[in-house]
Amino acid sequence: MNVPKYYIWTIGCQMNKAESQRVADYLEVLGYKAAPVLQSADLVVLNTCVVRQSAESKVIGTLGYLKGVKYEKPDFSILVTGCFVDSDVKRLEHNFPQVDLFFKPGDYIGLRNWAKEKGIDILEDITSLSSAKNVAVSAFVPIIQGCNNFCSYCIVPYRLGRERSRPIEDVVREVTELVRRGAKEATLLGQNVNSYGHDLPSQPDLGTLLTELNCVEGLARIRFLTSHPKDVTQKFIRDIASLTNVCEYMNLPLQAGDNDVLKAMRRGYTVEQYRQLVGNIRNCISGIALGTDVIVGFPGESEEQFERTLAMLEDIRFDTVHVAAYSPRPNTIAARKYDDNVSPDTKKERLNKVETLQAKVAGDINSWLKGEKVEVLVEGNKSGKWYGRTRNNKLVFFESDADCLGQLVDVTITKTSPWALQA
Repeated sequence: MNVPKYYIWTIGCQMNKAESQRVADYLEVLGYKAAPVLQSADLVVLNTCVVRQSAESKVIGTLGYLKGVKYEKPDFSILVTGCFVDSDVKRLEHNFPQVDLFFKPGDYIGLRNWAKEKGIDILEDITSLSSAKNVAVSAFVPIIQGCNNFCSYCIVPYRLGRERSRPIEDVVREVTELVRRGAKEATLLGQNVNSYGHDLPSQPDLGTLLTELNCVEGLARIRFLTSHPKDVTQKFIRDIASLTNVCEYMNLPLQAGDNDVLKAMRRGYTVEQYRQLVGNIRNCISGIALGTDVIVGFPGESEEQFERTLAMLEDIRFDTVHVAAYSPRPNTIAARKYDDNVSPDTKKERLNKVETLQAKVAGDINSWLKGEKVEVLVEGNKSGKWYGRTRNNKLVFFESDADCLGQLVDVTITKTSPWALQA
């Protein structure tokens, strides 16, 4: 008897990667095995992102391709989850009749009901999974879904809804199980991770959760993504400074270095407040590395306003910068209120300027590590070299004949670049 095979196509953020792993675990309990390529699968799950138009276009294009696959293989199943699945499922079913099931992230009831209709015996609750299968050395753990902020450019609150935190005991139980199965590092995920806990009965905060996880035996490192600057308190900074297993890295999206643009984006802070926050973090947490996100070409952004962003990036000197050109998303405040009046060529030029500057800044920062000894958590082997990350999120490659997977290894940096280190 042939074992049915699944393939999960994932696009977007770390939240989607974590969700895909959960769906994969669930499908394996149902008796499916992973297929190496989409074409050899009996079931495909599209885990989607629509934060930018380019991502949504890839999703629609892939659905078109799968329509042809299903025509050739009538028993082929297509499931879709992620941000593409909004509240109007009837519209989606009408527009994409080739899809067998649309289900929102975390809606395992819908997935379970679909499986029952297929006549598959299943567990009652995905959270009770106790697969013996090993997991990655570094695991993603969602702790809060949705967002309450309604930044003017962002579609997330419209697709994923308001913030919903997982109870502390659920997160601790999952992380403990992941460690039992081989994980050494957990990255806590949320669209706004620093909002964690405000909707729970006892109203714990992220610092409380990190303190609990710091006691999990065998968990060597803890990370978290992504922080909203307006929600990072001095108490939280002191909390993470005191916890030995919490890594010295924070992603703190700036988005723009001009107050008028930040106000139009509805970010809830000023340039001056952001600078003060960075100073507080660096004063309290020795050796911390900072990452940020930037949007260029927001409606009405002038050349002078963009130059302020560029100057701020050069002044603060982030370790990593993720930059994207503004893309209007349906029903968002910016799409309804503003004309997308910055030309594509101008957006591309500004994006390139940010990337060029950041390559220089990161190159300079990393050059100081040459000859230094650093601790690396080894995540895998690629092209004959082991690779992993330092506590402050620097990617390191090194050679060794030993089996280093999952080990904390001290190495000496021999070569640097803006993007990775050799040791």
